[in-house]
Amino acid sequence: MLKLDNVHAFYGKSHVLHGVNFEVQPGEIVALLGRNGSGRSTAVKTIMGLVEGTGTVTWNGAPILGKKAFEIAHTSIGYVPENRDIFPTLTVHQNLLLGCKGSAPKGRWSFDDMYGLFPRLKERQHNHAGVLSGGEQQMLTLCRTMMGDPDLVMIDEPTEGLAPKIVEQVAEFLRELKRRNISVLLVEQKLTIALEVAQRCLVMGRGQIVFEGTPDELRSQADVRKEWLEV
Repeated sequence: MLKLDNVHAFYGKSHVLHGVNFEVQPGEIVALLGRNGSGRSTAVKTIMGLVEGTGTVTWNGAPILGKKAFEIAHTSIGYVPENRDIFPTLTVHQNLLLGCKGSAPKGRWSFDDMYGLFPRLKERQHNHAGVLSGGEQQMLTLCRTMMGDPDLVMIDEPTEGLAPKIVEQVAEFLRELKRRNISVLLVEQKLTIALEVAQRCLVMGRGQIVFEGTPDELRSQADVRKEWLEV
């Protein structure tokens, strides 16, 4: 489905990714783990066409590296950025409508699905998105992406800075993606959530993949967690 082969990425002259290789299969949730600065977000942005890269990135067998971000978005890849990027002067409902590819949802997700997963959004559907709390904006960003009915969604740090109650709601959202067999590439700091929802874990360090295995295998590798994950 998604495959990276010898991917390097750069911010100007700064070489950030050093020959990254991994795959995400249909219906699979892959957790991309690592400390801040390890290259996780850069890997996602490179796939999405937001960072310059070399090597090969293919989606359903077709090369996408070098395409514009909007072109990649129309190949059924969704992206939830760490900074959320909501439209503050539009209402919650209007933000969700912008996520649809067309004037109304026609895929696997509806407004009722979104409001069912996050009742707070239903309560605030007519409010401007700019007045939402940080947690509510995170809910909105997740839901807006899913309204585009992606086959793969890349989610960057969805629980960062959120209150425990909101973290649990986001975790339930991830469980729902798992139940619906949606492919996910999840960048996440909270190891407990990542190990619960993922079928496979990738650990990044210094711009490379330094571990690949199941959640159980990562739990058993104390040396890997100590060297590449724990602070």
